[in-house]
Amino acid sequence: MTSPLSRYDAVLLLSFGGPEHQQDVVPFLRNVTRGKDIPEARLAIVGEHYRRFGGRSPINDQNRALLAALRSELAARRIDIPVVWGNRNWAPYVADVLADLATRGARRVLAVTTSAYPSYSGCRQYLADVDRHCPPGLRVDTVRPYALDDGFVTANLDAIRAARAALVAQGHPDPYVLFVTHSIPLAMARTSGPAGSPEREGNPGGAYVGTLQTVAERILAGLRTDAGGVPAHGIGYCSRSGPAAVPWLEPDVRDALRSLAARGVPAVVVAPIGFVSDHMEVVYDLDVEAAATARELGLAMCRAATAGTHPAFVAGLVDRLIATAADPVGCPTGCCPRPDRPARTVAPGR
Repeated sequence: MTSPLSRYDAVLLLSFGGPEHQQDVVPFLRNVTRGKDIPEARLAIVGEHYRRFGGRSPINDQNRALLAALRSELAARRIDIPVVWGNRNWAPYVADVLADLATRGARRVLAVTTSAYPSYSGCRQYLADVDRHCPPGLRVDTVRPYALDDGFVTANLDAIRAARAALVAQGHPDPYVLFVTHSIPLAMARTSGPAGSPEREGNPGGAYVGTLQTVAERILAGLRTDAGGVPAHGIGYCSRSGPAAVPWLEPDVRDALRSLAARGVPAVVVAPIGFVSDHMEVVYDLDVEAAATARELGLAMCRAATAGTHPAFVAGLVDRLIATAADPVGCPTGCCPRPDRPARTVAPGR
């Protein structure tokens, strides 16, 4: 049987990008923050984060591994289609990758991003970059946010089970689970998802936090079957980077850890379910800063793995590629607008 992916000339793995060497750090950060109101002091701080790791972001190697895993999964299903990789903020730049595809005769490409949740920075901005850099005659369809897909949930559930087991082995029978994602401005959180996304009790409105809560609930349902009860749990945020006067999602993960320690919680799993793979917001903000805070507090902490190349996650991405190829309905044009430019109308697919 012919796969719906046969309609396409290539699959594009579209990611954020990151520096590979020390000399890349400042140019990369300039790319990321161009046109944004990010304080110079914050850039200097983040630059030091990268320098701690030799100027190399882990995201690129993670993307190479995911690229290989996607190719392997497609080959196992006997689906013959090139899979290429492009970034928004560093080489290989998506503009260059799309231009190369067009030069080699591609006319239709299906893109999947390494951002699983709906928001302006996590979804719409990727679509805008593709539109801006797409050569004439090339059509690029995109996979919609997939955080609620079974494969992504399963990968995170398995990682949290492993982290909890590690703490249990250290003598902590029922570790707290702190779900973590990247903080974004409240205005962006409220406009995430299609216009009119329902608010849920306890969140600031919009699909970004609502989706995170739903993923957490599905993971907790899996943990309930393991232990016969739902572990104590909560949500924290990391990597705030905007001006102090602009409200962002809270609590910061380190403040959340302080609150847990004050309540007498002895052990915590920090579960970065808002991320597809390890990158600087995970390896520095969680593995360095949050871990140091936990040690200062005498709080046992184990960081769960990201979805990465978990087989269920990779298989789920391929399932989603096939489903999108069969019915390529993209995000509504009014979905996830820039928070300072709210959409007035919602139009059907792109």
